[in-house]
Order: sequence, then C-alpha cells, then structure tokens
Amino acid sequence: MEQERAERVDPLPDRVGHVAGVESLTLDGHRYYFGFDHRSDLVVSPLVDDPGTMAAFAAEHMRQTDGRHDEAFWAELVAHAVETSALVPEDTDREFTTAGLRAGLPDPGSHLLCLLGATGEWDDASTSPEVQRACARLGFDEDDVAEALDACLRVVLEDGAGGRPDEWAVVRGVLTSALRDLPGNWALLFSPLAEAVAGHA
Repeated sequence: MEQERAERVDPLPDRVGHVAGVESLTLDGHRYYFGFDHRSDLVVSPLVDDPGTMAAFAAEHMRQTDGRHDEAFWAELVAHAVETSALVPEDTDREFTTAGLRAGLPDPGSHLLCLLGATGEWDDASTSPEVQRACARLGFDEDDVAEALDACLRVVLEDGAGGRPDEWAVVRGVLTSALRDLPGNWALLFSPLAEAVAGHA
C-alpha cells in the first residue's frame, strides 16, 4: 500500500533555504514544530502540527551546513525537537496556554518575546514617531528596540502603565507593531498576547 504523503505547507515569504534546525513548542497541550535559523535568530517556517509534514517542509525548504537532506534525516531532528531545545533550558519555557498569554504582558527577556522578535520585525516599530519620541526622552537608542522593550517592560510591570507613559508608549508601540503583521500562521501563538496588550492599562 502506498504511504500517504505528508500535507504540504507553504514557506514564509523570503525565508527559504536557510541553514536551520527544528524546534517545537506546545500551546494548550498541542505540539507545534517550526524551523529556526540559530545564526540569524530567525523563525523560518510556519507552525506545523504534524511531524511528517514538518520533515517534508524541512527537506524542501531548509538546509543544514552540509546542504540539503531528505525527509528521513529531518524526521530524526523533528523527533529530537520534542525532547530538547537549543533555545531554552527547560521544557516549561516553551509550554504556553491561551489563558496564560491573555493574562498579561510577557516577562522581559522571555522566550515568548524572543520568538516574537524572531518571527516578526522589531525594526518596523522604531519608525513609529511615538516610539521614537519616547525612546529619545528615556535615553534609549532608537535602533536598539529589543533593549528598550526589555527595560520598559520591566518598569511597566513593576510600576504599572499609568504612571509610566513613556515606557508604556515603547512597550505598546513595539509589541503592537510586531504583532500586527505576523507571517504564516504565527497568530495561533501570538493573538492572545495581542489581546493582553490591547487590554492593558
């Protein structure tokens, strides 16, 4: 009997052919796989919920340092991504729930923020006049959006958004920009965070 072919998944725009590995995360107990270019800190695939489909995607669109490999090779890396991660030391760091994501702002330097930066584009936020003015008043370099975001998030989480308007302008502006144009199906993970940002005051 002929083996059923894995479902085909379209690549992310302009993210084909990267030297990358396979990572995974869970959302509400359901595991998703994705390609990650560790040298560029860049997500290079949609979220994929089937191991065979992830292996097929990687064989077609991803590389290792020695070139292309077949689905059987990638299937081993997909299986390995269940057990361990090169991005986080603990499994709990890559386990998310919709309720948890909706509950509040992410912690500075968290895996969730790193994934958002690797999936979206921090740079787009730096062009916002509101973010530029707030960064200037706070003494941040507008080109280092990630540093400004972490510092401002820490202050907002400690003191609240109401008393820290410039810090909140940076947090709201950067996160809203990054969450607005997510590639592929990454809204599966980040839509609840967008709700948390919109509802925060």
